[in-house]
Amino acid sequence: MMVLRAMRNDAHDFEALCRIAELSGPGFTSLTTDRDLLQHKISRSEEAFTLTLDAPLDELYLFSLEDSRSAAVGGCCGLESAVGMREPFYNYRVGTVVHASRELGVYRKTPTLYLSNDYTGCSELCTLFLNPDFRGGGNGTLLSKSRFLFMAEHPERFNDRVLAEMRGWSDEHGHSPFWEALGRKFFDMEYARADHLTAVSTKAFIAELMPRYPVYTTLLPEEAQRVIGMVHPNTEPALRMLKAEGFRYQGYVDIFDGGAAVDVLFEDIKAIKRSRVAESRTGRVDNGVRVLVSNRGLADFRCTLTQAQITEDGALITIPQEAADALQLDPRASLRYLPLG
Repeated sequence: MMVLRAMRNDAHDFEALCRIAELSGPGFTSLTTDRDLLQHKISRSEEAFTLTLDAPLDELYLFSLEDSRSAAVGGCCGLESAVGMREPFYNYRVGTVVHASRELGVYRKTPTLYLSNDYTGCSELCTLFLNPDFRGGGNGTLLSKSRFLFMAEHPERFNDRVLAEMRGWSDEHGHSPFWEALGRKFFDMEYARADHLTAVSTKAFIAELMPRYPVYTTLLPEEAQRVIGMVHPNTEPALRMLKAEGFRYQGYVDIFDGGAAVDVLFEDIKAIKRSRVAESRTGRVDNGVRVLVSNRGLADFRCTLTQAQITEDGALITIPQEAADALQLDPRASLRYLPLG
């Protein structure tokens, strides 16, 4: 059985995260192959799970998706409680400038890009990657939606607005038309190098090197204009899931690859609104409903996908013993569940 749990600061999870970072490839900004930085992320996450908080500061929560039988790690995901609090958090805001001349009968709307810090302080879904060998069988749903159960259980740790940055469009060779048309002109380096620098160093160089005035997108090649707000083909399933949860594109894109950022109010995330707390029982489940279930812990948070029987009032849920064991539940303990489908 696959179970999502808090990432541990040990050799097993560290090596698994290093392998995931290698598999994710260029353009996956929140994962880098720098082992020291990955170790720092895990240590930062471990500390976050131990803190007593009544408001988000700048915590990082990392989770591993593990096979409970083999202990193989098949993926990871994360949550940033408040972006831009340690280092500036940049996006381009897509705007419009109007040029008009009544005398000449000309009226033209021109799309523009403005360097922005508008998402500062928002919570972020991040670092989601599922090993290709583990894709299918509901693992993608478990990996992505389990975070909403954690957020529902610990709302005081997150902001009232939640965002997700989508990986921008690039071809099979990692070629990013947006970067080639814009970023390279100011950074004079390969996309992978700039992407790496944002992960391992201060973000101040972005403001120092990027243009401070609006960029008129009509001056960019058509290929670059076309991918503004697009996402990488491998990211499209994640974007569809987020849209189903209420996330919407509000005109913000990544400054390097032009990928869309989507956001939603915490209180409007459908999975959070639909999740319920119930007393648990274990037993045989026939003709059950498909649900995500989690314990109600913090550092010991665990979530899995299973079949369950739920009473009409939703106050009692019966799950298989294997699922209860995966969640490390005490008998008759309460749990949080989310019906799927």
